[in-house]
Amino acid sequence: MTDLRILALNWRDPRNPEAGGAEIHLHEILRRAVLRGHEVTQVSQAIEGLPAEEDIDGVRILRHGKRNTFNFTLRKFCLSLDIAANFDLVIEDLCKIPFYSPMWSPVPVLVVVPHLFGTTAFREVALPLALYVNFMESFIPSRYPGCRFVAISDSTKSDLVRRGIPEESIDVIPCGIDTAFYSPGPPSPEEGRFLYVGRLKKYKGVQLVLAALAALRESGRYCTLTVLGSGDYKSELEKMTGRLGLDDLVDFEGFVSPERKLECLRGSWSAVFPSEKEGWGLTVIEANACGTPVVASDSDGLRDSVRDGSTGLLVPHGDIQALAAAMERMISEPGLRQRLGSEGPDWAAGFDWDETADRMISVMIETVG
Repeated sequence: MTDLRILALNWRDPRNPEAGGAEIHLHEILRRAVLRGHEVTQVSQAIEGLPAEEDIDGVRILRHGKRNTFNFTLRKFCLSLDIAANFDLVIEDLCKIPFYSPMWSPVPVLVVVPHLFGTTAFREVALPLALYVNFMESFIPSRYPGCRFVAISDSTKSDLVRRGIPEESIDVIPCGIDTAFYSPGPPSPEEGRFLYVGRLKKYKGVQLVLAALAALRESGRYCTLTVLGSGDYKSELEKMTGRLGLDDLVDFEGFVSPERKLECLRGSWSAVFPSEKEGWGLTVIEANACGTPVVASDSDGLRDSVRDGSTGLLVPHGDIQALAAAMERMISEPGLRQRLGSEGPDWAAGFDWDETADRMISVMIETVG
């Protein structure tokens, strides 16, 4: 079989304002699958202001349900599509609460895992919800028996193995990048400008960057921060910015166009990614492709995407003084900053969306076969 009929499941579609690296990763693969002759339907949660059905790059998007109940109503909605008659493969993007699709899908399921929350949930959400997330994740080995898994990094694969998924059933296929778009270029980096790109969630660690900025200011070193992205932690970050007296040093721009994102990546001395846990670190590679070095936490996913001392600097997660020291080095050591920036594009060039999609499609065909 070569032409597949694919049903993809993801909490968010590409137009969701909170879409991040996991959603970009899945869409880049699915739209290339369409170009290669496969038929793709994706089911994601409904969003106010977006239609119930839409075509995005040839992928049929069906929006259904509400944010807090999507995983409960998804099964009935998908079964109403007559999966057995209309699809050959279900792809579950397991990046939030699992859907347990193998328990109700009449066709094979391929599980794509950017990353799982684990204990990070306890620092992100209220205790009852964190317990619920961990409870649901604990059933993954028993609810996905015999399934093929695709992890986007070695860190994610190791996490799955620790949880009881057989190592031989897991393929590691890293994310790609559009190097035709993300590339070095004007404008010249603004002096002392740092950048964060991503969703504004507590586990992403933007609050650590704010604390590091305050520490740098106290030592007489002034630098600025641009924050791109939206999320439910934004209001708390803005309050923290005010409490620390950083209003004149921090700009929250929210969700921006790809062109503005590119401009900021090119125009910053360094990008900062202090997340507690990631599946990979797509924005790290995007920054590197633009010739911008990064400062990041030495945590799962980020230690896969950052070459410490070559394309960026890794610091112990949660260590504000170490984070501030690494940022200070980016300011005070132009030779280091330039060397790290110059090695970034070569590293990023090794990640190609077409190659990622080709490998994924091969796994899809093998899973159905």
